[in-house]
Amino acid sequence: MIRMECLGAAMSILRRFRAAALALLCVTAPGAALAQNAPMPAHLTAADYAELNRIAEYLDGIHTMTASFRQVVNDGSTATGHLWVQRPGRMRFQYDPPNSLLMYSDAFYVYYWDPELKQTSRVALKTTPAWFLLREPITFNNDVMVTRFEHTGNTVRVTVVQTASPSEGSLTMDFTENPLILRQWTVVDQRGRATTVTLNDLQFGMALAPDLFQNR
Repeated sequence: MIRMECLGAAMSILRRFRAAALALLCVTAPGAALAQNAPMPAHLTAADYAELNRIAEYLDGIHTMTASFRQVVNDGSTATGHLWVQRPGRMRFQYDPPNSLLMYSDAFYVYYWDPELKQTSRVALKTTPAWFLLREPITFNNDVMVTRFEHTGNTVRVTVVQTASPSEGSLTMDFTENPLILRQWTVVDQRGRATTVTLNDLQFGMALAPDLFQNR
C-alpha cells in the first residue's frame, strides 16, 4: 500500500511538471479554451520605442547562452534545471533529477520528451512564444504586439503576443538595467496558466555541442 501511494504521488508530481513544461512554451492541447478578451496593444511613447529597440539589439546580440533556472507554476510547484540557447532557433531545457522531463528545439520544432509515456511529441517552433527569443533578427515589428511596457527603477518589463494569434498565449520578459540583462520570463498559456522561469548564472558566447539540441 505504501509503495502504491508513493507511486501515485510520484505520478501526480510528474503530471504537474509535464503541464508546467508544456505551458512553458504555450504548448496546449487541441481544443483548449481561448481567452475571452483578446489583448490590446500598449500605448507606447517615443521613449518606449527607443527602449524597445535597445532591448531588441541586446537580445539579438545573444548568440549562445547557458543558465541555471528555477521554474514556478500557478499551483506553487517548483522545478530547477539548466538551459542552453543557440540562436537562431535552438534551445534545451534539462530538468534536475529526479525529474527527467526534457524539451529542446532544433530551429524548426520544439520537442518534448515525456518519460511517463516514453514518447516524444513536437510542435512547430514558430507557433510558440519561444520563437520571439530564438528568431533572428529579434524585432518588435508587425508580427509581434507589445501589450505591456513598464520601466520602473532598475527593472524593465515587456509583454508580447503574436499579432496573428494574440489569444494563444503571451510572453513577459523582465530585464535588469546597468547592464541590461534578461533575468526572467513568464509564459501564460491559452487557459491562463502562468509559468515563470527565473535565470541565474548566465554565461554568453561559448561554443555549444550540436547534440545538445537532440534527445540525449
